[in-house]
Amino acid sequence: MPKRDHQLHGLLVIDKPGQPAANTLASPGVPVVAASHPTLQRSSSVSTRLPTSHDIVQMVRRWSGQRQIGHTGTLDPMASGVLVLCLGNATRLVEYYQGHPKQYYAEIVLGSATDTYDAIGEISTTAPIPALAIAQIEAALEQFRGDILQTPPVYSALKQGGESLHHKARRGEDVTVASRPVTFYQLDLLDYKAPDRICLRAFCSAGTYIRSLAYDLGIALQTVAHLGLLRREAAGQFTLAEARSLAEIENMAQQDRVEELLLPLGYGLELPSIQLDDAQVRRFGQGQKVILAGASINQAQIVGALAQGKDASDRCVGILRCVGAAIAADAGFVWKAEKWFASSND
Repeated sequence: MPKRDHQLHGLLVIDKPGQPAANTLASPGVPVVAASHPTLQRSSSVSTRLPTSHDIVQMVRRWSGQRQIGHTGTLDPMASGVLVLCLGNATRLVEYYQGHPKQYYAEIVLGSATDTYDAIGEISTTAPIPALAIAQIEAALEQFRGDILQTPPVYSALKQGGESLHHKARRGEDVTVASRPVTFYQLDLLDYKAPDRICLRAFCSAGTYIRSLAYDLGIALQTVAHLGLLRREAAGQFTLAEARSLAEIENMAQQDRVEELLLPLGYGLELPSIQLDDAQVRRFGQGQKVILAGASINQAQIVGALAQGKDASDRCVGILRCVGAAIAADAGFVWKAEKWFASSND
């Protein structure tokens, strides 16, 4: 790969490869992405071919030469779809991109459950599948819509005592996972291919496990089930429309053109924007608190609120926090830079 003489700063949205489709229902507009990139091809089992989010980060580091890379939320190895990477200064924004809702396309297979609740796990139990009508499936789904308590899978990246649960589970340790609140804002039945495959689209809160939904839905339908296919279609404001394939990223890296694939700092950030003049940009860059007139702040006029600071070129130059009202009546609000990217000399 070419050696870079400067750092890369921005967001890179990747269409992560995932579990290849096997007897999978076709869903218009929802392509299935297999782990077909040469880097991912190995001769062992399917599960070892599927890349983790960490694997993807390592590949982009190697191709781009940019060492400072983070992601805004993991995807299971089996899952394909939207994975957002933050490069350079954008890594300082990771915390503001986390916690956003996600949208998934999922296929749930009835009649068999696995230890991981998905298709790459070992079958743990099987059960007959009752004759099901669409109305029965809809009735079962209804209990999962809205705010619910969900128990995450034991084989997950959740940490307990500073260690991921899946490490404890693979050592054979007894792991107890507490239920936690999640929200399914929308849960749509797209198709049912009798007798064993249910296709869903879910729009849900961050931290929701579609694997757990598959497991729980199997029980609700008086059988067992596992997640056969999962594709993340959106994470916050990021969708498959902005996503790049691994092959495209590697090709652009060979031409030293990865920068052309990056979205700018602050893109897709669900924070209000405040337009700053040159003097205000300099003062924030020097660590000063700045009084901003209320008329220019709009919906951000709340003590403790966060906002993006934008310069005259509409670049995100930092994250601002409102720390209080100005002493003088109607003077505005006092803001300070929480994260800053522009130097005081810009």
